[in-house]
Amino acid sequence: MQFREIQREDIPALFAVRIATWDNPRGEAELNALGITVDSVSQMLEESHRGWLCEIENRVVGFVLGNKETGEMWVIAVLKEHEGKGIGKQLLTRIEEWLWSEGWKEIWLTTDLDESHRAVGFYRHLGWEDWKLENDRFMKKTRPTHE
Repeated sequence: MQFREIQREDIPALFAVRIATWDNPRGEAELNALGITVDSVSQMLEESHRGWLCEIENRVVGFVLGNKETGEMWVIAVLKEHEGKGIGKQLLTRIEEWLWSEGWKEIWLTTDLDESHRAVGFYRHLGWEDWKLENDRFMKKTRPTHE
C-alpha cells in the first residue's frame, strides 16, 4: 500500500475509482454534466486543489481531493474491496492536514442526507459534525487545538 500526491497523469484512474464507488448508473456522463472532466480536474489541480491517492500493486484503489480556496474536502473514494483497511482514514487525514496548513480553522464537506449511508458514519467517527441539511448533508470539522 503506497500513498502519494496526485499528478495530472493519475486523473483517468481517479475517474475510474470514482465511478466505481458512486451510486449513479450514469457515471462519467453525470460527472461531465456537472462540469467534472479530466480537463477541469487537471485545471483544479493546477490552481486550487490538491490530493493524494493510494495504490496497491500499481493500481489506484482510493483518492482524496481538497480545495484550498474554500476549505472543502471535495471528494474521497475508496474501492469497495479495499474498504476497512484504513485507506480512507489515511487519505482523509492527509487532506485535513493540508487544509489546516493552508490556514483554514474550519473545513467542510458534503455527503448524503440519508443517515444510513456509510459515508455519514465514517465522517462522524473521524470527528466531522453536521452543519446544515439542505439538498445534501453539509458537515464541518474544526481544526484541533494543541495545548
